[in-house]
Amino acid sequence: MHVELIHQGVCQKANLRRPLDISIPLREGPDTVNCFYAPLLDMTPVRMGSFVGDVGLGGPVNFYNVRLNPHGNGTHTECVGHISIEKITLNQCLTNFHFVAILHSVWPQVQTDGDRVITLEQLQDMPPLEGVEAVVLRTLPNYADKCRLHYSGTNPPYFHPEAVAWLVEKGVEHLLVDLPSVDREEDGGKLVAHRAFWRYPEATRTQATITELIFVNNFIADGLYLLNIQITSLELDASPSKPVLYALQPMT
Repeated sequence: MHVELIHQGVCQKANLRRPLDISIPLREGPDTVNCFYAPLLDMTPVRMGSFVGDVGLGGPVNFYNVRLNPHGNGTHTECVGHISIEKITLNQCLTNFHFVAILHSVWPQVQTDGDRVITLEQLQDMPPLEGVEAVVLRTLPNYADKCRLHYSGTNPPYFHPEAVAWLVEKGVEHLLVDLPSVDREEDGGKLVAHRAFWRYPEATRTQATITELIFVNNFIADGLYLLNIQITSLELDASPSKPVLYALQPMT
């Protein structure tokens, strides 16, 4: 099954039978990614009287309560409601789900204070962004351990706000990263990169989203893709999500 689209005057084709899932599975217990000291994902069978929601425990069906924190427990997509005083939800903001995207790999640059930062100059090395709606950033080195790292208290890499502002100027509406946040783990609540991306509160971009804690396997090459962002219909500022890439190839 294929889909065709026109990008910058060139007809491109994507094979929908070859998805490249760049989400991290949500798993119970400590052997999975976690950040910002969030409680671990918890899945517990419902118990009511003699009923137990677990077939393995003698119940008729599996019927679980799930407790999670979208921002801390795995791949998630968030909207400006993450930082706004207004109650804005992702389900209201994300109404389209397919985008032309560029995947680009970068080595965060070590600063004089020891912080690792993605800079404006690194993003300017990307291919032209005309007609590109989403940017997927893979940080290097890229190890499978990213799927189970506990980032809390480690000061992970983050974005310089000038880099984020440049993406906005180029018309990028969706930013996907394999980091816990586009901002420094502890920045006194400034969240300057988030604010720069959403242009909040001066010229708020409610349609724009940030997806964090993705994992892009090394066999997926940098380049042009069709991106599908899948979310839950949860009226909250963020949702667990499943971003999927499809390689784009010019039609001959």
